[in-house]
Amino acid sequence: MSGVTLEARELSKWFGSRTAVDSVSFTVHEGEVIGLLGPNGAGKTTTIRMLSTVLAPTGGDFAVAGVPSSRPAEIRARIGVLPESAGYPAYQTGLEYLMYHGRLFGLSGDEARQTAVRLLGQVGLADRGQSRIATYSRGMRQRLGIARALVNNPSVVFLDEPTLGLDPAGQREVLTLVRTIAEARGTTVVLSTHTLPEVEQVCSAVLIMNQGKVVVSGSVAEVTSTEPASRQSGRLRVPPGEVTRTAEAVRRVPGVSAEVSKDVVTVTSADGLNDVLSAVLGAGVTVLSFEVDGARLSDAFLAMTRGGTP
Repeated sequence: MSGVTLEARELSKWFGSRTAVDSVSFTVHEGEVIGLLGPNGAGKTTTIRMLSTVLAPTGGDFAVAGVPSSRPAEIRARIGVLPESAGYPAYQTGLEYLMYHGRLFGLSGDEARQTAVRLLGQVGLADRGQSRIATYSRGMRQRLGIARALVNNPSVVFLDEPTLGLDPAGQREVLTLVRTIAEARGTTVVLSTHTLPEVEQVCSAVLIMNQGKVVVSGSVAEVTSTEPASRQSGRLRVPPGEVTRTAEAVRRVPGVSAEVSKDVVTVTSADGLNDVLSAVLGAGVTVLSFEVDGARLSDAFLAMTRGGTP
């Protein structure tokens, strides 16, 4: 496995008597994209602010690319951040904006220009580098923000709601860029988002928080297979005259529930649906179709946060 680039150990943050983050621990490796999920107020943004050295932890510690949290200046040189509400100077061009940030990281004028031109190309803004940011769409600004987060060639990039407010095309562009950052550059990406399908699309690992604590972590497959999130559901379509007999057969199977609607019987089970199909066929029912839903991250999220809104 590739090297560890981000590690949190019992990380905590208190604001007076309120605990925002409570003993959070996790490890992320080079080239991974980890989805940081949780309801509003779960502690996601506070966690990112601590890991990016904006806030000092109340308890615990962390390390970025092997640099401990006791050396925040060195950590800032190794990370890139796109905050949820990033501001952009309307009067600057995209090229000027990136060159300015390159100089802040100690690049010479020529190095800053070369870096800015290269990044503009990588985020699909090569033809708009000389345009003022005031003329950029929201999606273009988000891509410019990601380019700015890469100016210092970071080991870890934190993206807080990078697709918020974007149309489907803009979301797709940003997510493709996120995947490229991880795969082509080997950069670790921490993606905080409210859009669960995004996590299923680009993330290699998931960390779900609730009330300041980590309630589950692992690969998307591992999280979606966790009880009670792994309950399977499916829809049996049968001839209208056999619906009642189908429902009766299904309900005789332990741990299975059934709901009837016209010629469809929706079944849910914690132990798989093979026994359900066997019971229905054994009752002599003609099954016209049987559609089984795959495990979804949204099911895991709702189960682990007791229905909280992401």
